[in-house]
Amino acid sequence: MDTRQFIQRDETCWEIKATGRMRVPAVIYADAQLLEAMDRKVYEQLANVATLPGIVDAAYAMPDAHWGYGFPIGGVAAFDPDQGGVVSAGGVGFDISCGVRTLQTGLTMDQLQTHKQALADALYRTVPAGVGSRGRIHLNHDSMHGMLTGGAQWALEQGFGEEQDLERIEERGCMAGAEARYVSPKARERQKDEMGTLGSGNHYLEVQRVAKIFDHEVAKVFGLRVDDVVISIHCGSRGLGHQIGSEFLTDMAMAAAKYQISLPDRELACAPLNSPLGKQYLGAMRAAINCALANRQIITHLTRQAAETVFPGIHLGLLYDVSHNTCKVEQHMIDGQKKSLYVHRKGATRAFGPGHPDLPEQFSETGQPVLIGGSMGTSSYVLCGTKDGEQRSFSSACHGAGRAMSRSQATKRWQGRTLVDELAARGIIIRSPSMRGVAEEAPLAYKDVSVVVDVADRAGLARKVAKLEPVICIKG
Repeated sequence: MDTRQFIQRDETCWEIKATGRMRVPAVIYADAQLLEAMDRKVYEQLANVATLPGIVDAAYAMPDAHWGYGFPIGGVAAFDPDQGGVVSAGGVGFDISCGVRTLQTGLTMDQLQTHKQALADALYRTVPAGVGSRGRIHLNHDSMHGMLTGGAQWALEQGFGEEQDLERIEERGCMAGAEARYVSPKARERQKDEMGTLGSGNHYLEVQRVAKIFDHEVAKVFGLRVDDVVISIHCGSRGLGHQIGSEFLTDMAMAAAKYQISLPDRELACAPLNSPLGKQYLGAMRAAINCALANRQIITHLTRQAAETVFPGIHLGLLYDVSHNTCKVEQHMIDGQKKSLYVHRKGATRAFGPGHPDLPEQFSETGQPVLIGGSMGTSSYVLCGTKDGEQRSFSSACHGAGRAMSRSQATKRWQGRTLVDELAARGIIIRSPSMRGVAEEAPLAYKDVSVVVDVADRAGLARKVAKLEPVICIKG
């Protein structure tokens, strides 16, 4: 994009002035190089988001922003229900509550080195991955209802995990307000055999080495040291979330005229927060959040079982679990007044700063752990939330690198087998059921995650704590 289209607030903040139908300005956090490389569609989509009823303050895009469905991926917007605010299925995304969970192994790289192959094999055998992957759990009507309303708490009751896990999960593992009755039979059918599975795309289970510490005081609280081994899980609500997103996008588009909502783009389909359709979507979406939280909890249990076969007696503790495709009610200051707002984050990570009442006590002084997943073969990062982030982006940060090219473009440029061999030469083990899937997720198909994270840090959205490098990657 041409930077001359923006008002530059500072080196990392670029404003699109509110013109035409825009109710608020739009703001992109990026340096000049990232901004110039962004697709023009990010500009157009973010400006369109700024036209939606009840939006407050500004429509935001994170440094990893790229074109999405309706909202740009990396988009953040908050809506006031008292001002006719809306909820948009496209503002949450199809993979509802996709997120990252990081486990601490207590191992160092020296201890792992001679067991890398064995651990890779054990994880690949134990955690199903790939398109249409099926797990060992079959949900009937009652267990499906329990999962949709109970999330990770339900999974714990079924024997998956440890009680202390819940303290380190958003919403303590269960999203309140879930309404299982609004989850369609088709969505339920898609999910009944998919619990405890990674799925495909950019989802992964990755063993990582702590390569660098940026903030030693925060890292100490988080329990991170150089050469420690951690395991990160990146996945979401699988087929159920996709089905809910698809169905409600159609319903919202058809109902726009009824609610007298003029859409600049049909993909921005939405419904008033206080309308029957808006409330139905919120209930179904919250059920999908619970599905994702339960899914990552079950995968955590399976990961612990796999690790135990290689390292008897090992304990994998949970650092944190945070989602990046949600709409949640949060308290934020608008014009000097605290308001309850519906904050949409699509490909953006919640990043509460120090002292926030929703954080576990152990993170009250540091701010929330913000887990930024890299692409296959590249670094990931642990950040922490900042107090400034609330004013700058409704306490939101980036969620990853952000795609630089489409999956079809990637498969024309790279071959999966070649990538696996190249990464093996760098000491990174890849396990995947699909070489095409590996090609689609080639490291260079994404932006440079280090640049994205540096901008998030400099912009005050979140602060860098540690850099993680991949050792083993299980890909869908």
